Amino acid sequence: MTHCLRTFLNPSGDYRITRITIDLLGPIPVKPCEIRVRQIRSGKKIELLQAEYRAEGKTILKAHAWRMNAEEDASPRISQGYIPPELPGPQVQMYFQGVLYFPYAESIEWRFTKSDYDTLGPGAVWAKPKIPLIEGEEIDDAEALVLILDSANGVSAELHSRDWIFVPVDMTVGFYREPIGPWLGMDAKTSIGTHGYGQTTTQTFDKKGGIGHSMHTLFVRSR
Repeated sequence: MTHCLRTFLNPSGDYRITRITIDLLGPIPVKPCEIRVRQIRSGKKIELLQAEYRAEGKTILKAHAWRMNAEEDASPRISQGYIPPELPGPQVQMYFQGVLYFPYAESIEWRFTKSDYDTLGPGAVWAKPKIPLIEGEEIDDAEALVLILDSANGVSAELHSRDWIFVPVDMTVGFYREPIGPWLGMDAKTSIGTHGYGQTTTQTFDKKGGIGHSMHTLFVRSR
């Protein structure tokens, strides 16, 4: 969906995603899919796009993306001065305890600088997809970042996955600049209230510093 929203044709200039929100309406089947994109707000400099991901005759995902016209040196660089951790060397790839089959995680190389999949608490990790998101196409860095961020709630888990589910129902990703790969990172933390829902918030980064932030809304229950 990010790829389709990013490449949706606008003949009036260089448009880039500045915020994308994806709502997960149900489990995603490993089946052929159809993605439809339409413009729901047009403008000379700003536009809003909507996308639907359909499989087996049902809408599985919906997304909205704001795209803005990018002009070099149109604004001064102002950031919060986030300093990314050093990229570690290769690490043994380990996932949730007791999980022997995790194709998504296995398709990405992970290098943790804080916590890991099997350690509770806030986590920071560099990551790089091993395979293309779409067969036959080189993955764009913004697409790779959204792909990696899908696991933010997992790398910052505060509850053991063997005892609890903490399922995201959405994901919002904001950019204040273009990511530069191939290695991209996230510094994530999860907060949970007493009524069965929570939130994962994430600082994203690359070797040049911060890129933006993301947020997941979590449904939390004991198994």
